[in-house]
Amino acid sequence: MTTQVIEYLQKHRKQQLQALESFLKIPSVSTDPGHKDDVDKAAQFVYKYLLDSGFEHVEIQQTKGHPLVYGEWLGAGKEAPTMLVYGHYDVQPADPLELWESAPFEPEVRKGRLYARGASDDKGQVFMHLAVFEAFLKTEGKLPINVKVCIEGEEEIGSEHLYDILQTKKQQFDADFAIISDSGMVDNDQPTILYGLKGFTGLEFTIHGPDNDLHSGLYGGAVRNPIMAMAHLLSSMKDQDEVVQVAHFYDDVAPLTNEERQLIAEVPVEDYVKTTGSPSTSSELGYSAIEHTMARPTLEINGVYGGYQGEGTKTIIPSYATAKLTCRLVPGQDPTTIQDLLIDHIEKNLPSGVRVSIKREPLSAKAYKVDPNHLLIKQAALSYGKAFDKEPVFVRMGGSIPVVEWIDAIFNIPIVLLGFGTPDDRLHSPNESFLLANFDRGLLTLVDFLTNLNVE
Repeated sequence: MTTQVIEYLQKHRKQQLQALESFLKIPSVSTDPGHKDDVDKAAQFVYKYLLDSGFEHVEIQQTKGHPLVYGEWLGAGKEAPTMLVYGHYDVQPADPLELWESAPFEPEVRKGRLYARGASDDKGQVFMHLAVFEAFLKTEGKLPINVKVCIEGEEEIGSEHLYDILQTKKQQFDADFAIISDSGMVDNDQPTILYGLKGFTGLEFTIHGPDNDLHSGLYGGAVRNPIMAMAHLLSSMKDQDEVVQVAHFYDDVAPLTNEERQLIAEVPVEDYVKTTGSPSTSSELGYSAIEHTMARPTLEINGVYGGYQGEGTKTIIPSYATAKLTCRLVPGQDPTTIQDLLIDHIEKNLPSGVRVSIKREPLSAKAYKVDPNHLLIKQAALSYGKAFDKEPVFVRMGGSIPVVEWIDAIFNIPIVLLGFGTPDDRLHSPNESFLLANFDRGLLTLVDFLTNLNVE
């Protein structure tokens, strides 16, 4: 590991944390038009930091929404690999404010954690990369490899304009591989290699009956109840063994290999009953809870509504019932195909006496998976292990990050998901925080990864 780079980081730790706190003080809430100027300020922070660190070229690219910061340092030459670093500077709203123990945009350190909105998701993790680049350029005058940086301001609102930018400016953003630190570890001190993400798709559909709510005494037995029709339809989609009953749902799902089952078995298992308050776990027949969460597709009903919701009783046959459902997908499954299969199931199993209207989820994404034996993944694991003094575990995450699939589809390059968040970070919730021990160990991980990288 490069001694002078590490010494620089240690010597300037206080100044870097102060800079990070300045970054966190900017309420760059992308969902709120009232914070547009703050979002712009956060983009300016990233722009200036890269420029002051010594990047050769930095620019703020305007979109139809919030700006994207692009930077590049290509001084390592054409023979050296090029890394694309992705992250985001926008944050979730801080509400409800009364549940914060300290002001969300006034960073505060308590018991080894830095508390602020965006501390973990994703300003803290983005800043770690910026700090490492600064340390290399201020000490050695160069980076070990070529680097391109893409830090956007719309991740928390679905990265609405990012895909078009990456597609339109493909040559500018092109690289040999990408690295993303917008994820976490399975435990506070357990380095975790994330080598797969699930895809995502869904539907919202409404079952329509009479054109208005009806008196249940006058019309019960003569008119189909839309909520009862919805209950029959939803229960037909999955059995009590958590096996999806939609025809052809599993057609493109590859079997879970013994090698992957062994990798999953080595991951510390969350006590789901304790952490969720559920009476017991409930997984697909033949798979453990962690196997189902990481590596098998799911179908979930996210919400059902219709009819009377007030106090007491209102004796009606409601005019409609609506359900929202989503699926987490695994490699091989196409979001549009899955939507088609769901729609086909709904239409074929729709009870008589009602009609249905369906809306497709527009922000779908395919799953992503990289070979855990890839040289980049192996190097990430080695660097992680050195910094944390502990062997990493390898996991596939049940969540989805659409930008990962976009980078994969547009550039066809491997992606290293190198996150340093923890289960206690409270992402998107009051009292979000980042473990400062992981800030320090994360810097060491990134320095070692860049120094010892071999992509041949």
